[in-house]
Amino acid sequence: MWLAGGGVKPGFAFGSTDEKGDEAVDGRVQLHDFHATMLHLLGLDHEKLTYSDAGRDFRVADVAGSVVEEILS
Repeated sequence: MWLAGGGVKPGFAFGSTDEKGDEAVDGRVQLHDFHATMLHLLGLDHEKLTYSDAGRDFRVADVAGSVVEEILS
């Protein structure tokens, strides 16, 4: 994933891949973490952003999402 501007560190590479570049080896980020980070960069708190479905409140980034602080400037 390539990110630029809006609070992301400039010229920064997060994590590493194997020698072929097929799979992430270090610094893996789950989809929920990515969503939480994007919402944070947009100025929204992912833990308070909920919607109700079938009588249950759901968080957009789910319970597993957390902001990846290492990529923020």
